[in-house]
Amino acid sequence: MGAVKSKLASCCADRCGCCGFRRSDSYDLKDLPRPPQLDSSNNVIDGTRQGVLAVQSIDFCVDTNGENHHTNKFNLMSRDVDKCLVVRRGQAFKLDILLNRPYDANRDAISFIFYVSDVEKRGPSDDTSAAVPMLEKGTETLGAWNAVYEGQMDSHLMVAVTPAADCIVAAWRIDVDTKLSGGGSLSYTHPLPIYVLFNPWCLNDSVYMPGHSHREEYVQDDGGLMFRGVYNRIKPTPWNYAQYEKDILECALYLVREIGKVKGKARGDPIRTVRALSAAVNVQDDNGILFGNWGTELSDYSGGTHPLKWVGSLAILQKYYDKKKPVKYAQCWVYAGVLTTICRALGIPCRPVTGYDAAHDSQGSLTIDIIKDENGNTLEEFSRDSVWNYHVWNEVWMDRPDLGTEYSGWQAIDSTPQETSEDVYRCGPASLRAVRDGDLQRPYDASYVFAQVNADKVLWKYSGEIQPLKLLARDTASIGQNISTKAIGRMEREDITNLYKYPERTREERDTMEKALRKSESIFARYYLNDAFNEVTFDFELRDDIKIGQDFNVVLHIRNRSSINQHHVKGVLRVDTVTYTGVTGDGVKRYEFDNILAPEAKENITLNVTFDDYYKKLVDQASFNIACLATIVENNFDYFAQDDFRVRNPDIKISIDGKPTSRQECTVLVKVENPLPIPLKNGKFYVQGTGLEKQLKIELHENVAPGAVAEAQFKLTPPWAGRFQISAKFTSKEMQDVDGFHTFMVKTMETNGIPLIDANETRQI
Repeated sequence: MGAVKSKLASCCADRCGCCGFRRSDSYDLKDLPRPPQLDSSNNVIDGTRQGVLAVQSIDFCVDTNGENHHTNKFNLMSRDVDKCLVVRRGQAFKLDILLNRPYDANRDAISFIFYVSDVEKRGPSDDTSAAVPMLEKGTETLGAWNAVYEGQMDSHLMVAVTPAADCIVAAWRIDVDTKLSGGGSLSYTHPLPIYVLFNPWCLNDSVYMPGHSHREEYVQDDGGLMFRGVYNRIKPTPWNYAQYEKDILECALYLVREIGKVKGKARGDPIRTVRALSAAVNVQDDNGILFGNWGTELSDYSGGTHPLKWVGSLAILQKYYDKKKPVKYAQCWVYAGVLTTICRALGIPCRPVTGYDAAHDSQGSLTIDIIKDENGNTLEEFSRDSVWNYHVWNEVWMDRPDLGTEYSGWQAIDSTPQETSEDVYRCGPASLRAVRDGDLQRPYDASYVFAQVNADKVLWKYSGEIQPLKLLARDTASIGQNISTKAIGRMEREDITNLYKYPERTREERDTMEKALRKSESIFARYYLNDAFNEVTFDFELRDDIKIGQDFNVVLHIRNRSSINQHHVKGVLRVDTVTYTGVTGDGVKRYEFDNILAPEAKENITLNVTFDDYYKKLVDQASFNIACLATIVENNFDYFAQDDFRVRNPDIKISIDGKPTSRQECTVLVKVENPLPIPLKNGKFYVQGTGLEKQLKIELHENVAPGAVAEAQFKLTPPWAGRFQISAKFTSKEMQDVDGFHTFMVKTMETNGIPLIDANETRQI
């Protein structure tokens, strides 16, 4: 079977004294002379005459094992040459061993030596190796490495090997040692490794996940959705995880071993593994995958790729693994998408999660302090706390024996570098049960995750250096809204806020917050609202769906609820651009008002914002902050309110010519309309999907006029039948953050006349 490596068990621990070859050397038996065979006394023997059993080759049975272990889609298993076996621990896989003669149980002994390929020094009790004698059926040891006789035909011996359910997740090498009862032994080393992954299908594995649909969604699916936008205008974002493609699994193992520095048995522990990966995905502290960049100008991203241009993880991980240098640039959803890919490649159930109005608590106080001046500007120099329009992190599924069974299940991890944990930029795994119940002393980083989804937001008014801060409002409900992930089996959003906290304004939620504050190490002072004044009410009105290029209105409704008192109201209504991390950009428009409200009077303040007003001031994701700072003059009561708003970009529409069939080329068309009153220049489509080994970049050669449609097409050959997803981005000088996706079913090339259901789905973003 191609190049094999042969050595003598009696003399080859590291380098054979007879043949001079190291364990790592490989050669082809037909090209090199066979080394002499020795008996137990190191005397040269005639192996054929003495009848020592010799391994000629090993068939990895990649089709059968791939189907049984749900690994048949990995590039390592499907490539044309040097196919490697990818299996999951705690589950048997088949080996078809070709011998020089039939195996005879009465005089032949066979042992299998498995060892982690990247570990040079091993001891007899080392977790990086396992010596496994071949056993008869029914005599295997539960939970340990096993090799069990399955039967034979002529000189083909069938063996079922089961890796230990807690073994190291890595590339393993295999030696086969044979010994004759009358003396003499031989050893064979297969030249290709066996990749052993975590196993969510195995009850004894600490990442076991019940439910076929759950495993299919969180381990097997190589495409999906993340969510961005603002809490009241959620934007689905397609992402191609591509965990099966070329170099991805090797890159994932490299990250654990070399960047995460996870050693020995810890490489089989999902807790240690994901904690290391949450640090390895960002470049801080190590030579990790991604540089973060939150610049507000396109020029800030020179020398790299703007985060909005990434379609999936494939191009990022292939580039990183090729160069072993960090890739530019990322923001939170890019970090989360790449981390999802790595975890799923390793076999750890993983999903990206988005929280809206997500808090960044820089002081560990469980409060987010926002300070405003008299014009409603945020004074960021007084507090590092912030509220992001949204933040994307990850959840992984595993047991938590370090905490107790009640804390098992989904765990939050985050690779976006925000705050350090044990002096490293990482976060988690934090048990969602611990977060929801306010058990913030449970490792790891539960208090940070708790604040992110449930902190109290305190608004202050700054009137000068010698004036005390004035409390404007204490908001206990807005942080952590619409916590979202992709629904199982559907390209739709699922709200999972209830996994992180009790419903807002309930007694359980307030009790949990008070419990968390009591356990917090922070001595940050707690303040309460100034006396409530509710005779005058304020409310925003915003249209639900504004496409970029259109004008829009912001309407502030003011109402005097008193039937006897008039009130003097003055203030400012303003619209500002804002990054999704909550950093205010250029002011778009503002309007100052000064009104006398008669008893029971209503007043509408309308601010019209035109395309010309906002277009040149837009920052990364076309988001705005609408704010009103008003004062009831006669009693000096201040009111502040704000809301988030975004204009919607157009959708990429994707279609396929004909009915896609496995291993047959088809044509895919992508197109997008220009909604702007100006032409689009230097337009480009970026496309990823299963069947595309590399990310496609398609450049348009002509400008796209206002109202016209940009189109491009490419060829795709689906490698297998089943459900597929294509994800696409469009960028131009004038319009960013345009994406779309298309899910479709591919029928098998041989249908035998049986019609297949074709379920295609194109979703607007």
